[in-house]
Amino acid sequence: MTTAELLSFMREHPLAVEASVTADDRPQAAAVGIVITDDFEIFFDTDGASRKVDNLRGNPRIAFVIGGSIAGEERTVQYEGVADEPAGPELRRLKALYFETFPDGREREAWPGITYIRARPTWIRYTDFGREPPDSAEFGRAELGVRL
Repeated sequence: MTTAELLSFMREHPLAVEASVTADDRPQAAAVGIVITDDFEIFFDTDGASRKVDNLRGNPRIAFVIGGSIAGEERTVQYEGVADEPAGPELRRLKALYFETFPDGREREAWPGITYIRARPTWIRYTDFGREPPDSAEFGRAELGVRL
């Protein structure tokens, strides 16, 4: 699996399960609509009053599971990273990409409290459980060319 193949697989899936941790170390997960940049950043919008926003403001570590949600599709990506709330030119760049996949995001942009989250990867594992034995590849920041 190359990084180009990894990026292509991730982009085939506009939905992911996002996970974060509360201040008292309880796990929480939610389905979110995502886009992925060439640098493997994951970007999504959410209500600023959501639990995930509160969690990420207290502890920016974030995880995602991408893929594997359809019977017969046993390929998944596990993604761990660090989240932030981009602003200025970075936010404009990410929103432009997001609106290409989710045009309805333009309507949500006017919602009071709408919040934009970007995750930068620290570790990614791709696994294809449809093979015997399963095929797996891990990528760290160095292999992904990511700087935090």
